[in-house]
Amino acid sequence: MIVLYFFIGVIIFLLVVAAFLPKSYNIEKTVIIKKPVSNVMPRVSNFNEYAKWNPWLQAEPNAEKTITGPVATAGHKYSWQGKKIGIGSLTINSIDNKHIHLSLEFLKPWKSKAKDNWLFEPWGDGETKVTWQNSGELPWPMARLMGPIINKNLNHQFQTGLNNLKKLCEG
Repeated sequence: MIVLYFFIGVIIFLLVVAAFLPKSYNIEKTVIIKKPVSNVMPRVSNFNEYAKWNPWLQAEPNAEKTITGPVATAGHKYSWQGKKIGIGSLTINSIDNKHIHLSLEFLKPWKSKAKDNWLFEPWGDGETKVTWQNSGELPWPMARLMGPIINKNLNHQFQTGLNNLKKLCEG
């Protein structure tokens, strides 16, 4: 009986802690690529190029992928389904000469939505400063409890993705 009370106490404690943890996350990473914006931006706005540098898609190259809509325009969509990477999609909401704004939706392993924003700035002598920003909600209770781990993993994955993008563009 004491074990049962202890177990219930731990659960209540975790639920209370989760209530006070951040409700959302925001990741932002930057890299300088030794190519002009006109060479870099299409690697992100064209989902046919996306799998060449994106770390999640490289984690499961045999995942089922579907690309729809005109390249580099609102509505251009990349959908995936895999055992490791789950099920989800990435859709361009808007694009101009230096921004790409995307909607990211996961259906499995759990449902969630996020905003994925890119900024491409001319930098130095023919270089591009690329900023990749992602933000979303952390549903209560599990995602909030896992928030620090999610944040650490996302920071690492974003840096890997930007490094891959740099190698692809400069290679």
